[in-house]
Amino acid sequence: MTAIEAMPSLNALLGHWGYAAIFLVVFLGNVGLPVPEETILALAGYLVWEGKLRLPLVLVVGVVSAAAGDNLGYWIGRRYGQEVLARYGHWIGVTPARLEVMRRFVGRYGPFGVFAARFIAGFRFLAGPVAGSAGLPVLPFVAANLLGAVLFVPLAVGAGYAAGYGLGAYVERLRRAVGGVEHLILIAVIASTLGLLGWRGLQARRARQGS
Repeated sequence: MTAIEAMPSLNALLGHWGYAAIFLVVFLGNVGLPVPEETILALAGYLVWEGKLRLPLVLVVGVVSAAAGDNLGYWIGRRYGQEVLARYGHWIGVTPARLEVMRRFVGRYGPFGVFAARFIAGFRFLAGPVAGSAGLPVLPFVAANLLGAVLFVPLAVGAGYAAGYGLGAYVERLRRAVGGVEHLILIAVIASTLGLLGWRGLQARRARQGS
């Protein structure tokens, strides 16, 4: 199932289970499963704008579930090691090449690598297990993990809220033509992610040129 095909089911899940759905999807995404956690956070942000969810609760549930899931992923990696990731990574769509890139990234940058991975789609869910298997000390990991969650969750929720604030008057009119609010939210999240990655790439290029 593609991400777009999954959107209606995420919307139904949020509508039925509310905050519990946010906790479940975000938690699983941070344990190490490639589920669309950023999308459900963005959808939650849109529902906050609609008045169906409360912003403080969405942020608290999002941060707690993100930090808790990543901590569990860390302990799984620490307990079972890199061989488990290499053996079962293909079950969750992790190629050996991607796993190796993440290992080098965490190995080189340590806690900062864990923090930065929170904002990189495709690597976010690997940060905990890889850091644990690489032997990153507990306290630096927990600090980097929590700080990343505190910054990432409002960003993802804010993308959904901003889409509602800026486009809300038109979204309902476009529901049938576009195929649902979820698609607009997904576009906003993708645009935000690409913009962030582009900015990071530009900063890295400037740093290399300056050195």
